Amino acid sequence: MSDLDGITVVALEQAVAAPYVSGRLAEEGARVIKIERKEGDFARHYDDFVEGYSTYFVWLNAGKESITLDLREVEDARLFGKLLAKADVFIQNLAPGALTRLGFDPKQLRKDLPHLIICSISGYGEEGPYRNQKAYDLLIQAETGLCSVTGIGEQLTRVGVSVSDISAGMTAYQEILRALFARQRDPKRNGRLIDVSLFHSTADWMNVPYLQYHYGNFTPQNHGLKHPSIAPYGAFTCGDDKKILFSIQNEREWLDLCRDVLNDETLAKSEKYRNNIQRLAHREELESLIESVFRDYTREQVIVLLEEARIAFGRVSDLNDLTSHPQNRYREIMTKNGVIKTLGRGAHIEGIVKAPLSLPEIGQDNEKIREEFGK
Repeated sequence: MSDLDGITVVALEQAVAAPYVSGRLAEEGARVIKIERKEGDFARHYDDFVEGYSTYFVWLNAGKESITLDLREVEDARLFGKLLAKADVFIQNLAPGALTRLGFDPKQLRKDLPHLIICSISGYGEEGPYRNQKAYDLLIQAETGLCSVTGIGEQLTRVGVSVSDISAGMTAYQEILRALFARQRDPKRNGRLIDVSLFHSTADWMNVPYLQYHYGNFTPQNHGLKHPSIAPYGAFTCGDDKKILFSIQNEREWLDLCRDVLNDETLAKSEKYRNNIQRLAHREELESLIESVFRDYTREQVIVLLEEARIAFGRVSDLNDLTSHPQNRYREIMTKNGVIKTLGRGAHIEGIVKAPLSLPEIGQDNEKIREEFGK
């Protein structure tokens, strides 16, 4: 028996953030009914790289049922209402106000269906001066200042994955699970109205640079593959032109690095490098010194030295490295074209082996769901 067996989720969703949430719920055993337009979730058509399927859609939608509805049509709207009446969770990421205009105001639903946990995901939230501003992942990365601390110098860049969508999805997932837990402990508490936004989820992750700037008058600089406030902590090129990234977190590790890797214990006692504040002040000189040592070794030889000194490190991998990484876990997704292997989830739970989930075709469950809920 899966953890969420018996939980029914209705998801009026598209793109990334909301499908991320419902996909996690489906993987834990919830029944997820995905409502799509006739043409389908537009994430189905972002690309066709995975055996003819979109990479985003494969990643986020396994294990769901799919029904196509037009909520402007009377019969489809009536069926949608019946679905909600029997659901435990309703997730939607239409633009603020759109659901209300379709006749399903979330606050009214909360009154009419007190058992229902309703989660709305939007760009900026349901309230505030920016509530109607269109929002996509990269736009939110820019708006929250995330891009200002990502890149090198004046050359700003985005985080290379849809981190604002993912952040909102993770936030919504934890809040839905919390609501289910609260309802289980005390059924009188019934459902809950949850408002999650890409902006606030990403801004929460920006608290360190925000606090540094607001209270310390410190503006983190863009250092690329270098930590903005710890040194040495960054990527260095080895003799075979491969990069290794390592981190020094305290003075004990700094001494170990000097003695066992750089082979110069006097560096640890130098006035210029005696603590992190001083090392930051002389960062360029220090990094040049370290790289001059690393240039005498291949990356794997440097790794041996770092391991012996118990210094934390990571190879600067490309996607080919990731594809063949020996630490990978995988999950299988069934499609009409065969089995697709994706990278596994971040958590492993002892004793639980999950069967492969199937990827839904557009409207594949139309007849079944209409028969079940349309009576």
